[in-house]
Amino acid sequence: MKIQTEPVGSIPRPIELILGMQAHATGQLDNNGLQQLVDAALTDTIKRFEETGSPVITDGEQTKPSFATYPISGMTTLDPNGVVIPFADGHTRQLPKITAGPFRYQTYANSYVEKAKQLTKLPVKQAVIAVSAISLLYPQEGIAGYSREQFIHDLLNEAEADIRKSLNSGAYNVQIDFTEARLALKLDPSGGLLKMFIDLNNEVLNRFSAEERKRIGVHSCPGGDHDSTHSADISYSNLLPLVFQLNAGNFYLEYAGEKDKQAVLSSIKENIKPLQVVFIGVTDVLNPRIETPDEIRETILEAASIIPAQQLGTTDDCGFSPFADDTSTARDIAFAKIKSRIEGTKLAEAALTKTSVFV
Repeated sequence: MKIQTEPVGSIPRPIELILGMQAHATGQLDNNGLQQLVDAALTDTIKRFEETGSPVITDGEQTKPSFATYPISGMTTLDPNGVVIPFADGHTRQLPKITAGPFRYQTYANSYVEKAKQLTKLPVKQAVIAVSAISLLYPQEGIAGYSREQFIHDLLNEAEADIRKSLNSGAYNVQIDFTEARLALKLDPSGGLLKMFIDLNNEVLNRFSAEERKRIGVHSCPGGDHDSTHSADISYSNLLPLVFQLNAGNFYLEYAGEKDKQAVLSSIKENIKPLQVVFIGVTDVLNPRIETPDEIRETILEAASIIPAQQLGTTDDCGFSPFADDTSTARDIAFAKIKSRIEGTKLAEAALTKTSVFV
């Protein structure tokens, strides 16, 4: 019984790169100096990913300023005073808001795919930001001469292009980061905001064929930043019935950090559709303790007793450092957790097929 396993995306950046990004932002490091740091970090990340035995890798999002803002990096028509996202430990992240149209991505994710593929022969997965997250950049007060309707029209085209370009550039698959799903239920318990987000994302997904959607997945978690979350108190039982309405082939769900795992598994079983695959997180990215392969094996076997094994995969709860300046998780710990996930998944495969493997 083969169990698919994939990372979510980000890996903690080397401190040299973090400091270099900060120096570049203040004009203390030129473009060539930053590029040297980026190239070194990317090369090391892919080498270490390969050493874990991972069958699918990412570029670790080493060059993204954050998982959410890469499409607008360098955009000049931005006001920094946009939507504020509060985290449980008291810190916040703030999105900018656009000040003029038409809206166009400054960077498409396929540029990351193409760079990574030059450094490895392994399949490269690419994460993209959900259209629903970028929709939050439009200001509540509106923009003279550029309506929200015009913005959404432009945004849908850009989000489609972001996914399609990555697929056309040879990405193994594309993962849509939809971390605002759980937060939407916290902000609006009626589910209205989440339903609006679901509809918006489906408008993009429905532009792809059924065959293409097999290579498109959705990631959802309660946020992960500086070892804190923004919506872990929202139950999966309220979230998943809506999330599984997305017309995607794969779902990557935070699971290791959940307290009531049986309730999560029951909700997945009730809502997953026949042709969908759910990748459950088996490593808690907010906890520095490294899970053992045996622990991961047991986590998978418990899940396989409820979810059909052919629809089950494994992943990490979230990216390890979705924002470039997040140093809360050590780089070595992230790769150690990934290696344990790979080995634990192999052990579970062996148990499910009643064969022996050596890891």
